[in-house]
Amino acid sequence: MGVGVVYARSTTIQAQPLSIDAGIAHVRDEVMPALQAIDGCIGLSLLVDRRSGRCIATSAWQSEEAMRASGDQARPIRDRAAQIFGGNPQIDEWEIAVLHRAHHATLGACVRAVWTQADPAALERAIDVFKMAALPAIEQLDGFCSVSMMVDRATGHMVASTTFDSEVAMDRNRDLAAERRTAVTNEAGVEILDVREFELALAHLRVPEMA
Repeated sequence: MGVGVVYARSTTIQAQPLSIDAGIAHVRDEVMPALQAIDGCIGLSLLVDRRSGRCIATSAWQSEEAMRASGDQARPIRDRAAQIFGGNPQIDEWEIAVLHRAHHATLGACVRAVWTQADPAALERAIDVFKMAALPAIEQLDGFCSVSMMVDRATGHMVASTTFDSEVAMDRNRDLAAERRTAVTNEAGVEILDVREFELALAHLRVPEMA
């Protein structure tokens, strides 16, 4: 790939709707600077669904070792953020298998995230199908900005997140994206677990191109 494997830790919180704006401000002003001061951290993003209250903060790390070593320092930062949002944190750790960026996200960008399950023994094939079949199709969607795929090799869990320039663009491409998603997941032999759409509240990930 030309770069080392990059890892990510996601923190999912079922927030209290009235606490979301305070949570976004806290992540921007307190969490992001604190995490970026930890060795090996290469940025942070925050996804917010104001309707459901689901919020996902994802930190990226230069290596698995850096991510693991950050655990003790990151825990109180994460717990305080969860208090602000008003929910309990669910933690997942991932390898970033794919990242392709047409351009950086701007104000008003939105994200469609798709969680899938693959047979861990067939995970590499699922990643290859995503690169060869899904990526070219996703790039053609209205308002495409970037796409990433994160994987848990032990469990076969995957999440693909596509960023679009605006909610309007994401709305316009929803049906076509669903049609293409069904075709690709059938080819890859993976099961769709969930599909969610989010506001991209913060986007400060310095992850290199990996496609």
